[in-house]
Amino acid sequence: MFSLELVLVIIILILLYFLFKKKVNSTNTATIENKTDKKDLSKRVIIEELEDQFFALDKYNQIKYLNKSAKSRFGENLIDKNISSVIRDTNLLEKIDEAIKDQSTKYADVEINLPSYQLYKIYIIPGPTYLFPEENSVVLFFKDFTEITKAQKFKTDFVANVSHELRTPLVSIKGSLETILGPAADDFKAQKKFMKIMNDQVSRMENLINDLLILSRIELEEHIKPDKIVNLNDIFTNIKSNFELVLDKKKINLNIELMDPTLVYGDEEKLLTVFSNLIDNSIKYSSDGKNIYIKSQNSEGKLINKNILISIKDEGIGIPQELLPRITERFFRVDTEKSKKVGGTGLGLAIMKHIISQHRGDYEILSKPNDGTEIKIYLPTK
Repeated sequence: MFSLELVLVIIILILLYFLFKKKVNSTNTATIENKTDKKDLSKRVIIEELEDQFFALDKYNQIKYLNKSAKSRFGENLIDKNISSVIRDTNLLEKIDEAIKDQSTKYADVEINLPSYQLYKIYIIPGPTYLFPEENSVVLFFKDFTEITKAQKFKTDFVANVSHELRTPLVSIKGSLETILGPAADDFKAQKKFMKIMNDQVSRMENLINDLLILSRIELEEHIKPDKIVNLNDIFTNIKSNFELVLDKKKINLNIELMDPTLVYGDEEKLLTVFSNLIDNSIKYSSDGKNIYIKSQNSEGKLINKNILISIKDEGIGIPQELLPRITERFFRVDTEKSKKVGGTGLGLAIMKHIISQHRGDYEILSKPNDGTEIKIYLPTK
């Protein structure tokens, strides 16, 4: 009897052991699953908030998931729609098939023009994934390369423009030197003529390099808002003195009517550069005996804070309306031959644009051919 009871106790203990072990295992499994769920959930939250676009597609290329950014860019009601109805690009569909077949990540460069031009590099990741665990599914990760591409193009164009601008005077200098050392070796009058050409071309290169250095420095500092009080009356007094000889030579009247004092927050040296460039342009592109008018007045509403309007109006050759939107582009010239003849670098108005931007100001350019140009500069007074 004792032996039977002992056997029963042992059996009960064994049963209790296995029951407890199963419970512990179940608890551990639930904990692991819970941790996995939390991990996947955190990944989903991150993907949902990314600025880049995410899609999960089933084996029929139907959209089963898209994050907030994708909804904002391509539309809200896209679930169960085929990706080809959203992005019409045969190369993308071919790459999706390749990714599923090879079970390896592919990518496709896709241009999308609506509502605005954008260039995407789309990474295609074959499933199953935690976003969509179905076999033969894929995840599409859209990376916007539009701004990077624009920046690369801008850099390439800029280098090409600078090379062209420097090559032209160098060719002229080289030609003049060859003439002086060759056919004009014994002709003092011809040598003097070609020496003047070389001197003019060296000045042109010097002006170009100076403007490039100014522009480069301004761009580096554009995020720093100037906070010193500047009296524009002093700036225009200096400008009038600096241009006195050329004004007298062309018999151009510089009429300055400024409030006294005309105070703004800014960088005196940079504002002197802006207004000197504008006056220089007005003189260069005006016939002899014309007028240039400079006025200032309080102006409300153009900027967020209180501001002053400075107007510079000339009676020069003017600018065609269709060219006004491009007038502040680097190296853009309305009349290339005229600009080179008067020594323009094509950077003056680009410099103006960046300096005014740094001052948190604004500008307007009004012009008509043969009727002159007026440039309005708005600068904050606090």
